[in-house]
Amino acid sequence: MIGQFDETDKKILRRLGENARVPFSTLANELGISNTMVHQRVNKLRQSGVIKNATYVFEPKVLGYTTEAMTRIQVTNAKYVNSLIAALKEIPEIVECSNITGKYALIIKIFAKDNSHLRDVLYSRIHPLAGVEGTDTTISFETAFQKNIAIE
Repeated sequence: MIGQFDETDKKILRRLGENARVPFSTLANELGISNTMVHQRVNKLRQSGVIKNATYVFEPKVLGYTTEAMTRIQVTNAKYVNSLIAALKEIPEIVECSNITGKYALIIKIFAKDNSHLRDVLYSRIHPLAGVEGTDTTISFETAFQKNIAIE
């Protein structure tokens, strides 16, 4: 997909990856192109699906969510995967879910206020779901880094 884009598109993507709120006028000045051209390029990148969204990223610890965990979910039967994904999406503490290969069908990222809260999420809201055979949870000390895919 990236082969369809020229160097100006790539520069715009790199800069927006650093700061999605950079004013288009600043981008235009940095790249030596017009504001209109920046708007057109960004719209093209949105329409093509390269840019999903521009959003604020919250800091969970500042909001009182001091426990971060990755939980792998083993399912009794593959037929439950889609309904589990839908149910997990409704649990506010779960911020990410991926369908994976191997013994476990799903891996989720959970933010909880503390270990007791995490236990409640696991035992009261995840384990009772139809199709959940078991879970394996790893508590994260910190997110060492998080970044977008490289634009080369």
